[in-house]
Amino acid sequence: MPHINVLSKEISELIAAGEVIERPASVIKELVENSIDSGATHITVEVKNGGTTYMRVTDDGCGMAFEDVPTAFLRHATSKIVTKTDLDDIRTLGFRGEALASVSAVARVEVMTKRREDEYGTLYTIDGSVEQSHERSGCPDGTTIIIRDLFYNVPARAKFMKKDVTEANAISNIMQKITLSHPSVAFKLIRDNRMEFNSAGDGELFSAVYAVYGRDFARDLIPCDYEYHDIHVSGYVIKPLYSRNNRALQNFFVNGRYVRSRLCSAALENAYSNMIMTGKFPACVMMIDLAPSAMDVNIHPAKAEVRFTDERSVSDAIYFGVKNALMNDGLIYEFELKPRTDWTAPPPEEPPVQQQMMFTPVEEIAKKEQELAAPKPVKAPEKPVFTTPVRVESDGAEVVGIRPFEHFGESGVTAAKSEPKPIAPAAEPAAAPEPEKKPDTPVEGFKYISSSSFEAPAAAPEPEDKPEPVDALHEEFPNIKVIGEAFGLYVICESGGKMIMIDKHAAHERIIFERLRSRNCRQFSQSLLTGIKVLLTAEEIDAMEGEQELLADLGFTFDFSQCPCVVATAVPTFIMDADIEDIICEVANNLRLHKVNPQSGLLDDMLHTVACKSAIKANDKNSPEELQALAEQVCYNENIRHCPHGRPVMFTMTKYNIDHQFRRT
Repeated sequence: MPHINVLSKEISELIAAGEVIERPASVIKELVENSIDSGATHITVEVKNGGTTYMRVTDDGCGMAFEDVPTAFLRHATSKIVTKTDLDDIRTLGFRGEALASVSAVARVEVMTKRREDEYGTLYTIDGSVEQSHERSGCPDGTTIIIRDLFYNVPARAKFMKKDVTEANAISNIMQKITLSHPSVAFKLIRDNRMEFNSAGDGELFSAVYAVYGRDFARDLIPCDYEYHDIHVSGYVIKPLYSRNNRALQNFFVNGRYVRSRLCSAALENAYSNMIMTGKFPACVMMIDLAPSAMDVNIHPAKAEVRFTDERSVSDAIYFGVKNALMNDGLIYEFELKPRTDWTAPPPEEPPVQQQMMFTPVEEIAKKEQELAAPKPVKAPEKPVFTTPVRVESDGAEVVGIRPFEHFGESGVTAAKSEPKPIAPAAEPAAAPEPEKKPDTPVEGFKYISSSSFEAPAAAPEPEDKPEPVDALHEEFPNIKVIGEAFGLYVICESGGKMIMIDKHAAHERIIFERLRSRNCRQFSQSLLTGIKVLLTAEEIDAMEGEQELLADLGFTFDFSQCPCVVATAVPTFIMDADIEDIICEVANNLRLHKVNPQSGLLDDMLHTVACKSAIKANDKNSPEELQALAEQVCYNENIRHCPHGRPVMFTMTKYNIDHQFRRT
């Protein structure tokens, strides 16, 4: 056996640094998190050449004392942990005391820091964990750290660095996550002397989302706010129609810390089940706040993953929170009309061509100044000015005169009333009617779905004289009237100030699908003469034994006496031709993952097929009464907004927008 050696300080620090510092983005993450923990409200990050040669992080935080600066660069030196009990109540982003030590081991570092109460600041430099200088200096309040020549003393690591643009993009991605997680801090990212983005720091999450991802992404979001078992879920989720091609825009923040979590992602996508198209993924910016003791952040060197004490509660909180947000929004999409382009308008003027400088005689300049100063005759208005009679008194006699009204539009229609008024300022043009807007928040105290949604509520006695409440959807779609069909597929309706277009096949397909998957499939359960044996893990079997009633609602019955296998003794009739073993395995795994809706994708696919074959088709002849009933079910049932494959079922167009297209407004 080879002789066992104790590694030198230099080698051990390089190894430890490699666990924390993978690339320039890792350095920026650690330093910015330290700045946030210092109480900074403004943080500026500047990088050059992808961060390989130059990185600078400036903040206005609390700063460090002169004698504490060298200590901060020692490994496991921190101001955030004192006793072991502090590990159960971590509320800061950093706590291990490894960031500065790891950075200084593989780069040249310069620090300027000053506390507000100190007269002078500190200038400290350290290269490769070796102190170079430590002296007092004048500098502003806060801390500035400059990192140069990353991995200059580890050539093997430096050669694995990617192109500058790739490393810079990684830094930008890290800064985006941190900006979203702390909307109360104003962040500024400067990349190769160019401003990348700048957040307001006003404390509004929507402002941070707008600054990071832009207007178009922010416009497609809906708010989410829900609390379940002392777990608060808030933020924004995207409308199903605008889902993405990958999971890159799924942002989860646990107590202000960005994390990667398969549990959170699965709960989010479970809430969007049968609402988005195959191959699409929902996007979100979601804040999850819970007690620090209910999670463990000390399981990943870069603190990028967390472990929850009660995974089921976290999964349920995300699922119910997202489901509430989607149902609260209504998911009624309005037709997007492109702005009209005037093809007859002249092309924009080209910039003037630069000419040689010419000097003008003084006499000509004086003549032009006199012409400009001379009063100009007032021209008559080109368009007619409509008038209305008014009565005024002149020397005691009543005289009928006229007063002009402001005209607007090509038609010259005015806002004048039939009865004349005394002398008054000219009437202002009538404002264009605003399109109807749906209230953003539901009735106070009401939740669309929760853990007790499937329990029958006790009927409370209603006073006899109390008027019957009006449903919000009936208010939004009053007196639905079917006008007709277009292309044998789209039902055209009118309701209030809106025109509604419904895909009758997609709508009917969703209605049938909801009936099939309502967890009332006992009527479709078919007993088997020979049971189907399926091998499962112990965790999956435990999860299935605890949910036998739910499995019966889905049409399944199992025998659990042959561990490590379960025997299916009854299954739904509509999956008899499918791979039943795969469906059972997926249902068991979903139960193990604490999914609120454990139905497998294969089972849902079977329901999709049944619903699709049973629904009315394009060009089918339907009576006006049938179309009227279909339109009312679509408008008054919040579950009928997407077909099982994720396509939208209905679109609306307001009368105002139609008038605008016809130039009536």
